[in-house]
Amino acid sequence: MSTQPQTGPAPAPTSSQPSLVYVWYVVGVLMLAYVFSFIDRQIFSMVVGPLRRDLHISDTQVSYLQGLSFVVFYTFFGILIGRLVDIYSRRTIIAIGMVLWSLFTTACGMATTFPQMLLLRMGVGVGEAALSPAAYSLVADYVPPRRLAIAISVYSAGIYIGSGLSFLLGGLVRSYAANHGVSHLPFIGQIHSWQLLFFVVGVPGILLAPLLFTVREPLTRGGSVHSVVPIGKVFSYIFDNAKTFLLHNIGFGLLSLGSYASAAWVPEFYVRTYHWDIRNVGLVYGLLVMTCGPLGIIGAGRLADYLRARGRANANIYVGMWIAIIWTPIHFLMFLAPTAGWATVWLVPASMLAAAPFGIAPAAIQQMMPPNMRGQASAVYLFVLNLIGLGLGPTLVGLCTDHIFHRDDALRYSMVMVTATASVISVLLLFRCLKPFLASLGRLQLRNPEAVS
Repeated sequence: MSTQPQTGPAPAPTSSQPSLVYVWYVVGVLMLAYVFSFIDRQIFSMVVGPLRRDLHISDTQVSYLQGLSFVVFYTFFGILIGRLVDIYSRRTIIAIGMVLWSLFTTACGMATTFPQMLLLRMGVGVGEAALSPAAYSLVADYVPPRRLAIAISVYSAGIYIGSGLSFLLGGLVRSYAANHGVSHLPFIGQIHSWQLLFFVVGVPGILLAPLLFTVREPLTRGGSVHSVVPIGKVFSYIFDNAKTFLLHNIGFGLLSLGSYASAAWVPEFYVRTYHWDIRNVGLVYGLLVMTCGPLGIIGAGRLADYLRARGRANANIYVGMWIAIIWTPIHFLMFLAPTAGWATVWLVPASMLAAAPFGIAPAAIQQMMPPNMRGQASAVYLFVLNLIGLGLGPTLVGLCTDHIFHRDDALRYSMVMVTATASVISVLLLFRCLKPFLASLGRLQLRNPEAVS
C-alpha cells in the first residue's frame, strides 16, 4: 500500500454506509491489537523478583523498566505519529508499530544487563506509540457520535484483557519453569523463566500484524480520507481549548496514575504483604482484571452514552469525576486490608474502577475535535495521560518504598499514598472541566455542525 499523503478528493467508498457487523469487526480487530500491546506492556509486573535478582537492580530501577523508559519514547513518538495518522494509512501505521513492539518485546528475553533492558523497553514504547492515535481516529470515523463512548470503550477493553492475560501467562510460565528448571532454546541457549516469558508474549504479535490489512480506510466526516491540516492550525485549535485540554488530560492522567501504579505493583503487593506465591497472584489478579476491567470500561461507556442521549453533553467528564470519587476510599480499603481475602474483595471494584475511565476519556477528545485533527489531538492526550500515568505511577511507588519507608514490606503504604492522592486531585480537576468542555463543544458546533450531531 502506498504511504503517500492523499490531499485530493477521496476515492468513493465501496459502500456509503458500512454494515454494522463490519463496523464492530473493525473495533474487534483494533481491540485485539490493544490486547497484544498490553500483554507486552504489563508483563514486567510478573517478573519483579527475578529481574531484581538477575539484573541486580532495586525497586526504583524496576519501575523505570515498567514505566519511565517506556513512556518517554511512547509519548514523544506518539506526537510525531499522531501527525502521520491524520495524513497516511492508519492500518499500515498500526501494523508497522505492532511488528516493532513485538520484536523489541521478544528481544527483552535476551537482555542480560539493566542498560540493555532499558534500551529495549524504549523500543517497545516507540512501536506501541503507533496504535491508539490511529485506532481512535478509525473508530471515530466508523461510529456515529452517539455511540462513540461505547465503541472506544470496547476497543479500550483490550487494555484489561491484555493485562489480565499477561498476569495469567506470567504465572503459568513461571510455574512451568519452576517444574522444569532452566529452559534451552535453539540458537539462544540457556534461559531463565522470566526470559522465556518475553518470547512467549512477543512472538505472537508479529504473526497477528497482517490482520490489520482486513480493515478498510473509511471516509471521514470531514469529507476526505486524509485531508491535511497544517500542524500550526491543529495546535491553534488546541490552544483555543487549552483549559478543557489541561483539565481533561491531567484529570484523567491522574486516574491513569492510580491504574498503572496498581497494575505494576499489585502482584508484588500480594507477595510482600500476604506472602502469596506469584503463580497464585497471577491466576487471581489475571482473572479479575480480564473480567472486571472490561465490565468497568464498557459499563462507563454505556453510562456516558446514556446520559449524553438524555441531554448531558459533558457526560464523559461527569462520569469520570464520579469514578474518581468512588475509587478514592477503595484505595485505603484494599491496600490496608488486614488479610489477603479482604484485599481481594476490594480488588474486584478496584479493578472495575481502574478500567472505567479509559474509554470515556479518549471519546471526549474525539467528541470535541474536528475529524481531521483527531489523530494529533489523541496523540497529545496520550502524551499527557501516559507521561503522568505510566511515567510517574510505577516510579512514585518505587521511590516511596526505597526512599521514604526504606523497606520492601512497606509497599502497601507507598501504594495507598500515591493512588489516593492522585484520585482526590482528579476529582477536583474533572469537576472544574465540566463547564469548559461544554464551551469547547460550542466552538466545534460553530466550526463543524455535523461533528457533534
